Amino acid sequence: MALVSNWLIVDGDLVATGGMDIANLRLAEYIADFFPLHIVTHRAEGSLTSRAGVKLHPVSRPYNMHLLGGPLLDWAGRKVAKQLSLRGGVTTIVNGGNCLVDQSVNWVHYVHAAYEPGLSATGLRRLKAIFHRWHSLRNERIALTQAKLVLCNSQLTANHVTGLLRVPAERVRVVYYGIDTDRFQPATETERAGLRRRLGWDAERPYLLFIGALGDRRKGFDSVSSAMEKLCSENSWDANLVVVGSGANKDYWEKHFRSIGLEHRVSFLGFRSDVPDLLRAADALVAPTRYEAYGLGVHEALCCGLLAFVSRESGVAERYPDNLRNRLLLDDPDDVPTIVNKLRAWRADMKMYRSLVADFSEGLRKRTWRDMAEEFVACVQGIDSH
Repeated sequence: MALVSNWLIVDGDLVATGGMDIANLRLAEYIADFFPLHIVTHRAEGSLTSRAGVKLHPVSRPYNMHLLGGPLLDWAGRKVAKQLSLRGGVTTIVNGGNCLVDQSVNWVHYVHAAYEPGLSATGLRRLKAIFHRWHSLRNERIALTQAKLVLCNSQLTANHVTGLLRVPAERVRVVYYGIDTDRFQPATETERAGLRRRLGWDAERPYLLFIGALGDRRKGFDSVSSAMEKLCSENSWDANLVVVGSGANKDYWEKHFRSIGLEHRVSFLGFRSDVPDLLRAADALVAPTRYEAYGLGVHEALCCGLLAFVSRESGVAERYPDNLRNRLLLDDPDDVPTIVNKLRAWRADMKMYRSLVADFSEGLRKRTWRDMAEEFVACVQGIDSH
């Protein structure tokens, strides 16, 4: 297949807030340096859309609901892809099941077939959740089946794509995420002390972070909560927990910790735009996720020099070196006693643990988003040249 000059990215949000959004944004920025780029999206950074050679095709998201905006994004993406194809060819990049363009490049950040969330809602909300899952599974299978190339953010994701969705392995590649090195790097002791003062943190206490949505059990906050309750019952435990993220259960958890008298040990910050500062000020992160295709928050924490306890089945865990696996990886996100023991061991020798992660942190920082994007484009061009 001949190489084509036009590229098209179909993605809900091309913004620098984190997760797949920033990954797609950094890829788009790289592609725009070399090719005419069209983007079909609900939301995009002005620094991208104002660039010469970038054509924005905006799509509304009624009432800010994915259930309504998703079909509009799919329709607009297929329309623009067809128009560009008739003009001489296009390389189209979609994410999972968000746009059913035949012969696209599909960048998979999450596999719906790999995790079934519990349904705690009732009535219309329950029906909405059931329909959304059915629709997501259907579109995911169609989109990945018809893709010419499937790029995955981890080997875990690739295994799910080939094993659960039956995509032939010869069409699947793994491209790991990069990082914004200038934003995510260890703080000096002076910088760290200043950040902690600004955040109002107790200078004498260690701080443990949890970052993730509180809308369901996938991120494992219920296990973190149980571990923290157990540890706070011990006089020797002096670390506080800071929770970053919002969701339907946030109010419940805040009330829970108030009811047991631990509101001064566990604070809920909601959504924050200063995550790099929080990471550089903290001492460790805990993420007993039940499903995580990759785990960019863990990656960012490690780049800031933090210890990061994460489920062994998370995509990011496959990048951990052997000397950290037994200490930091969690075999079972529901095994609260083991989480407690690992946190106790960390607290007993924080300096040693921090030194252990230093080389790993430095290695992760060497791979930038631009490195990732360069590898991504090379994979695509390798397929197109055959």
